[in-house]
Amino acid sequence: MKLVIFGATGTMGRHVVIKALEQGHQVRAFARSPEKLEVDHSNLTLIAGDVFNASSVAAAIEGSDAVLVSLGSVKLQDKVRSVGTRHIVQAMVQLGVKRLICQSTLGVDESWNNLNFFWKYLMFGLILRHVFKDHVMQESIVKRSNLEWTIVRPAAFTDEPATGRYRLGFPATEKQLTLKIPRADVATFMLQQLGDNRYLHQTPGLSE
Repeated sequence: MKLVIFGATGTMGRHVVIKALEQGHQVRAFARSPEKLEVDHSNLTLIAGDVFNASSVAAAIEGSDAVLVSLGSVKLQDKVRSVGTRHIVQAMVQLGVKRLICQSTLGVDESWNNLNFFWKYLMFGLILRHVFKDHVMQESIVKRSNLEWTIVRPAAFTDEPATGRYRLGFPATEKQLTLKIPRADVATFMLQQLGDNRYLHQTPGLSE
């Protein structure tokens, strides 16, 4: 498939790009400085752009089959997720590109009940409160669209190798979670959704 990956140089996006290339997809890696990927592949096109610029977002999406979003920022008060995703959704609607896989975070909406005290009140309640709010707004934008979307809600990322052994799609009442998961497992799951409609218009959580 012809894929566009937004946030391609981030800690999560990099894994999505590499895994997508391994699976034989044609990948457009969109980021402010895509050369930071340091990946050379015949199926990889680097696109330098800013998701705050709607026209550059649309140019990257045109002619693609699906879009994967893994936006993030080192600036804790940045609105890159919500603003960028709004531009992505608008461009997809205008261009007729339907399939969207968007990485959010465990804790949004009903999955708040899956979190423990540390994540509820210290991390998302204090340190990452602006980041969390941005994820909430991001999800709202995706859900209001008429796209064929799946929102993936992973627990906290780790740098461990992929295991393929994690829980997914668990109810909000589930408390027996480690609240962590390898980035490589999340990337694999996101790409699996391209050929599987099981979680179409759903928000599966992922955690070991």
